Amino acid sequence: EEQERQMTIDLGFAFLTLPDGEEVGIVDVPGHRDFIENMLAGVGGIDAVLLVVAADEGVMPQTREHLAILDLLRVSSGVVVITKTDLVEDPDWLELVSDDVRKTLQGTVLEGAPIVHVSAIRHTGLGELLQSLSDGLQKSPLRPDFGRPRLPIDRVFTLSGFGTVVTGTLTDGRFKVGEEVEILPGGLKGRVRGLQSHKRNEDVAYPGTRTAMNISGVSVEQICRGEVIAHPGDYRPTRRLDVQYQHLRAASSPLKHDLEVKCFHGTAEIVGRVRLLGKKELRPGEDGWLQIELREPAVAVRGDRYILRRPSPPETIGGGVVVDPHPTGRHKRFSEAVLTRLQALLQGTPDEIVQQTLMALGVAPLEDLILQSNLNQEVAKQVAVEMEADGRLLALSTPLTPKTLVASPVYWQQIEDRVIQTLDRYHQERPLRRGMPRQELKSKLAFAASLYNALISHLVSKGELEEVDTLVALYGHQIRLTPDQQVQVEKLLSRFAVDPFSPPTVKECLQELGEELFNALMDLGVLVRVSEEVVFRGEDYERLRQDVVQWLQAHGTVTVAELRDSWGTSRRYVLSLLEHLDAEGITVREGDVRRLKSN
Repeated sequence: EEQERQMTIDLGFAFLTLPDGEEVGIVDVPGHRDFIENMLAGVGGIDAVLLVVAADEGVMPQTREHLAILDLLRVSSGVVVITKTDLVEDPDWLELVSDDVRKTLQGTVLEGAPIVHVSAIRHTGLGELLQSLSDGLQKSPLRPDFGRPRLPIDRVFTLSGFGTVVTGTLTDGRFKVGEEVEILPGGLKGRVRGLQSHKRNEDVAYPGTRTAMNISGVSVEQICRGEVIAHPGDYRPTRRLDVQYQHLRAASSPLKHDLEVKCFHGTAEIVGRVRLLGKKELRPGEDGWLQIELREPAVAVRGDRYILRRPSPPETIGGGVVVDPHPTGRHKRFSEAVLTRLQALLQGTPDEIVQQTLMALGVAPLEDLILQSNLNQEVAKQVAVEMEADGRLLALSTPLTPKTLVASPVYWQQIEDRVIQTLDRYHQERPLRRGMPRQELKSKLAFAASLYNALISHLVSKGELEEVDTLVALYGHQIRLTPDQQVQVEKLLSRFAVDPFSPPTVKECLQELGEELFNALMDLGVLVRVSEEVVFRGEDYERLRQDVVQWLQAHGTVTVAELRDSWGTSRRYVLSLLEHLDAEGITVREGDVRRLKSN
């Protein structure tokens, strides 16, 4: 039906690799107003948005509604894509559409977002689009790992030989193969049989990733979109939510007490009624407090975003943030005590504020953490000291001073995992390389120099990584040759064995092995290159080096001709070796002779 109507109706899923090598998951959501509720099921877990406007149509009513939803969900990173530019021949029209888009974005979370002109037919603008998306995602913080994962289900299906599979965007923690899980709100139990991310099998799924989970012990008929996969006992479903609420400026009428609504939270859509607190009504553009009573239980935590729609006539009317997912009961509508408590919950305790600020900053000097928390400095510092004492704050050096870099242990573990995953992928893709150049790894991770250096030093001290010259590798990583490569190497080394003092040249080695395998043998020490043209086997090089040292210890000096005649080789090989030993600080040249370099 989507192909016949040339429009998205339900959620679609894919992934792509950005120019910097990072893989990102794509959730394609419907744009048409008739399917806005399907859109809401896919927008909850995203880090950035591609807002697509057709060049031949321009800004549509649903464009503004989507922008309002992004505002309510606080999705602030994104790229605006003006597509189908091949259908517009008049450049003035295209400029008018671009101007209209800029005006529409004013006052929204996407104000100032890059605007890219694209034609999928002509393949124009795609490189700029990918780069703009990559740049935007660099600014998005890593998803926090609170140790209690939630996977809101957006798709359920079955595969022959595997059984039940669910997909979603993982938040708040990680899942591992073999773990027991609970499907909420029903409480059905199962076990993780397998995990996939971007069609790759994984042992662990991390926060922020598109995750497919194969679950044993449950049938596909027992699970539906909107339910949540969690560890048993981590979450308690609720039928009542205390929320901060913003009534959209574009809403067609005020929000009144006891209105029936559809509440969209995660991937769930639940009918409920709103109890308006502290006011008789909320006019368009106003905000306030609601208690939402749901017909079906939801799985929510403080800080979750949600959207409200009116069922009939259908309309997105507003949304906001959950401040208490488990209120004790119905509130009195006009109680000042209730309103004061809700305001305090919205702001959080000093402990919560410092912890949330730390998660947002990732890694920062302690003085920046204190400043960004917007608390009294002494209060914030005392909270930070207490957090370090009980393990909720990691200080990267001691003692704890204003300049000390601090991090959330969960965030620190995430970036450590990212380093290890990046190196593991590099080793798999380049098995003949001893390690990854340190600067290349830094560029791939896009960390600040101070953070990167601290991170690598910490992982080396833990025994997770090792540094060899300018290379970084996973501890214990070894170059491993395939059987065919081993045959190539043995064939070449047999030529070295025939005449160790006049071996094959670098050019001949490259012709026989190729650059990658030749470099691998040098990394392994099997070959030692002493000049642009000359290379020796490792054991032959060591023998020649010792011969030179022993000769000089016995005679004091040596010439190229003397060694050439002693070894029965040519001047080229001897001269290359001696120049190499000069550079290594073993010998020193004086006219036509060499001496041992004095310490």
